[in-house]
Amino acid sequence: MDIFASAWNGFWNACPFEFCRWDFMQKALVAAALVGVTAPAIGIFLVQRRLSLMGDGIGHVAFTGVAAGFLFGTLPLVTAIMAAILGALAIELMRERGRTEGDVALAVVFYGGIAGGALLMGLSGTSNTNILTYLFGALLSVNRPDILAALGISIVVLGSAMLLRRVLFAVSYDEEVARISGVSVRAANLLVAVAAAITVGVTMRVVGILLVSGMLVLPVAAVQQLTRSFNATFVGSLALGLLVSIAGVVTSYYLDAPPGATIVMGAIVAFVLASVFARARAVV
Repeated sequence: MDIFASAWNGFWNACPFEFCRWDFMQKALVAAALVGVTAPAIGIFLVQRRLSLMGDGIGHVAFTGVAAGFLFGTLPLVTAIMAAILGALAIELMRERGRTEGDVALAVVFYGGIAGGALLMGLSGTSNTNILTYLFGALLSVNRPDILAALGISIVVLGSAMLLRRVLFAVSYDEEVARISGVSVRAANLLVAVAAAITVGVTMRVVGILLVSGMLVLPVAAVQQLTRSFNATFVGSLALGLLVSIAGVVTSYYLDAPPGATIVMGAIVAFVLASVFARARAVV
């Protein structure tokens, strides 16, 4: 621990900027960086499958989990992740059966999550302040246990995405071809669904439930306009996610604005710039 503490303090002492001196900013920057590289690693497979709004659906189910946590006096983050996993599996299983299209499955879970969350919040008598914390994020209040939890989950999710990216890409690109090739399509889809749910659970602490899908989708949507291969899109999305997350936290410090909003707005700006550049390159 002494070595870790020395390295941590040495890193921030070497930072020349004023915001590096504040403990809450140090934790916020680390948490945002972890989310910035983790969310696009899963989001790329959602975008490829045209399920970009899956993060929203899962996020609203996570809202029900948060409300259940307040109602039953347990940790809201734990119940949120559990609810998010159940919601993601429900979306995937409804879509897999073929009788329910992906967008319909998302709509069912989306509205069910909102209704369930509102009902349980009303029963729990939770204050509006606590609700807003989860809806819009509370990045500046993250503590060391939050960072360690995010680090552990990021390692697992990133490691799985990198090791299995070829298989997951094959399934996302064409399920039938992947199935003929001997890939367990159902297992791959369920893995992506669970990974997305866990990522949503961690990301909501940074940008909030209402903006969580932005970090899953926007870095990928921006980068894929400029790249020609899956690997380039994968690496570029992680890099852009990291960049906009750090830039968003720094911007929020100087503007005294909510960091979740500035992070997602930064991702939107990156998407717009990428679109303009891609169009200009196509004309030339």
